[in-house]
Amino acid sequence: MVERLLKDDATEEKGERARMASFIGAMAIADLVKTTLGPKGMDKILQSTGRGRSVTVTNDGATILKSLHIDNPAAKVLVDISKVQDDEVGDGTTSVVVLAGELLREAEKLVNMKIHPMTIIAGFRMAAECARDALLQRAMDNKEDSDKFRSDLMNIAMTTLSSKILSQDKEYFAGLAVEAVLRLKGNTNLEAIQILKKAGGSLKDSFLDEGFILDKKIGLGQPKRIENAKILVANTAMDTDKVKIYGARVRVDSMAKVAEIEAAEKQKMREKVEKIIGHGINCFVNRQLIYNFPEELFADAGILAIEHADFEGIERLALVTGGDITSTFDNPESVKLGHCKVIEEIMIGEDRLIHFSGVEMGQACTIVLRGASEHVLDEAERSLHDALCVLSQTVNDTRVLYGGGWPEMVMAKEVDELARKTPGKKSHAIEAFSRALQSIPTIIADNAGLDSADLISQLRAEHHKEQSTAGIDVISGGVGDMKRLGISESFKAKQAVLLSATEAAEMILRVDEIVTCAPRRREDRM
Repeated sequence: MVERLLKDDATEEKGERARMASFIGAMAIADLVKTTLGPKGMDKILQSTGRGRSVTVTNDGATILKSLHIDNPAAKVLVDISKVQDDEVGDGTTSVVVLAGELLREAEKLVNMKIHPMTIIAGFRMAAECARDALLQRAMDNKEDSDKFRSDLMNIAMTTLSSKILSQDKEYFAGLAVEAVLRLKGNTNLEAIQILKKAGGSLKDSFLDEGFILDKKIGLGQPKRIENAKILVANTAMDTDKVKIYGARVRVDSMAKVAEIEAAEKQKMREKVEKIIGHGINCFVNRQLIYNFPEELFADAGILAIEHADFEGIERLALVTGGDITSTFDNPESVKLGHCKVIEEIMIGEDRLIHFSGVEMGQACTIVLRGASEHVLDEAERSLHDALCVLSQTVNDTRVLYGGGWPEMVMAKEVDELARKTPGKKSHAIEAFSRALQSIPTIIADNAGLDSADLISQLRAEHHKEQSTAGIDVISGGVGDMKRLGISESFKAKQAVLLSATEAAEMILRVDEIVTCAPRRREDRM
């Protein structure tokens, strides 16, 4: 009798069962987000079980998968690749999961035909390499011609937004996104683009504004407009400096002594304010509260004091005005102040905000989103963020592909050719890879309620002609010319989808045993 190797509650699944468990988990995840793919994809409502039961309405693959609590280990791999895709390129989060799921669905059939997983992986590797080469050959690059490149960017932005909530006004928002990204001049740091959400109005009322908008009001009795501002961005306590010694108690024998303590506290505060004014500034922005007394002192000195700016706001403000966040004020010469041309109060809807224009970092801008409700605004922000990510990556890697299932058909055709030339069992795996690639246009067609089998066979026939630009035109419900319709995608995003999905599928295919650890027991403290 062999002793048990694992603890009592630990479980292990071996061989066939382990593989089945990982395949089923991964395919279930892919089926979950499958319906959100393409311009006619549906949204999901995610409701949290925490306090307030917050509701999210979204069709962004990464957002949906991030919010799921998943037990299946293979499904977690897919959630991770969609997260990485979101951080890396911003778009294609659904495609990457669906493609990985389809690859595993095909692999499952091959495993049932008694083909060894390593053979399948070798075939997948060859196929992925071949598919990537096919994309490289057909990618277009217009970086020399700035007008053409701008229209490429517009097309990419419109294609990205057409599957999101902003699809109704996609031209308008694509314009905003392209404008904002071109201001960055090739920098992929999106920190300089601030997205501000204000409920009210319709999505059409959104606009792009140069500079930085801080969601705060200007205090009472302070200048409402400052030109050539010198800004000190700080994170310091501006409440009355009480005796902050832990557990300190002061006993006094008369009210006069209390008044003395108060006067001393005030004096301490006044010294701190004078130090701050000594920096030669005319605007002071603090992360924490500013109490009435110091605010009064600032107003007397003609300095605009803004209190309680949220932390993200502070960091971004310091970034765009070129200042540092300071918390001690003893040596003014070492502090880097922020600069901007004009600070003024503006109105958006019912709210007053502070607008910093002509900031040091010229590429900074703010996109103000308006919309009917918080949920709409959140989803609009996610959609716009995806578009901004893809565009900023495309400005760096300027290669562009057509969209609408065109890249997948191009890759599938080349991979099919390779399968015919390859001897041995690998060719089955390569063929399977080609079928998995074709499943993406199939799903796009299915989600639009079209006859996918008919459409895909038409597409395949079109793609056997030389240099075809055919893809699925969801609006007219047939095969359309992607070049004429201006449906484009970023090469970098497509390549990332292809490589991540293949690697994830390989990783799950290699599994032949799942060991689940025993949960930790709580020791009895009695």
